[in-house]
Amino acid sequence: MPYLTSAALVLGFILDMLLGDPRSLPHLIRGIGGLIQYLERQLRRALPQTSRGELWAGGILVLLVVLICGSLPALLLGSLYRHWPWAGFLLESLICWQLLATRSLKQESMKVYDALAAKDLAGARYAVSMIVGRDTASLDEAGVTRAAVETVAENTADGSLAPLFYIMLGGASLGCVYKAINTMDSMLGYKNQRYLYFGRLAAKLDDLANFIPARLAAFLMILSAFLLGFDGKNAWRIFWRDRKNHASPNSAHTEAVCAGALRLQLAGNAYYFGQLYEKPSIGDDLRAIEPADIARANRLLYGTAWLMLGLALLVRVLFILL
Repeated sequence: MPYLTSAALVLGFILDMLLGDPRSLPHLIRGIGGLIQYLERQLRRALPQTSRGELWAGGILVLLVVLICGSLPALLLGSLYRHWPWAGFLLESLICWQLLATRSLKQESMKVYDALAAKDLAGARYAVSMIVGRDTASLDEAGVTRAAVETVAENTADGSLAPLFYIMLGGASLGCVYKAINTMDSMLGYKNQRYLYFGRLAAKLDDLANFIPARLAAFLMILSAFLLGFDGKNAWRIFWRDRKNHASPNSAHTEAVCAGALRLQLAGNAYYFGQLYEKPSIGDDLRAIEPADIARANRLLYGTAWLMLGLALLVRVLFILL
């Protein structure tokens, strides 16, 4: 029932915008994370701890997680839509709500802004440590602000737009597959001794899954910059120039747009687990970064999310009509 799945996408989007991610409810993503942890333990015991064995174990884990996270919601929703369509609609709306993270991203990043506004640098460092992977203990106010802005910009793609993109194409079931891939990458996609081989396929699959959404997010964020009164021309210029200034093939696209739209310089060297990593900068240093840029980045996040919802509905309407 395409009209009900489209309505479920809209309701899930609105619930996310209004309520964010209530921690009191059982959460789908935590369930996916528990499944990944369980399968990792079992597969590490079952297969030899060699590079080849870990590659096989990681590949089997990816296959099992994708199959489980795609087939279970598809079977359940299919059964409900056949027998109790409104129950299917309500469940799919709930799943869509939990797949999206737009408001949660804003809420967590604005905790950093609130601490900075209160001149609580220690509190701001702690708040930003909850949403970034880098070391934050020695960051000054500009460093904390930059980390928060970068996180909002980068996660506009995989936390907000990409789930909408896959729900648009295949409903909540395909959205679950995407979030499973994204969660595997966040848990296993490290180039350290433990996950260099075990997490390799998960990381590569996440790069593939985000290839189109990252670029679509960049173009929609450029349009959002124009519509919201930011520097859209500079957003396009910096995107085209700096979109590849990242080790990931996808991460710099929305970050470059945000840097250009806000006329800031982002990225650059950072410490992770006590070790300095040299990274190229993104954007031009046209003005000093300030805490208000966190709120501005969130305006771009919301503008991009609403544009993606509009695109998703347009595609869905055309699918129904044709």
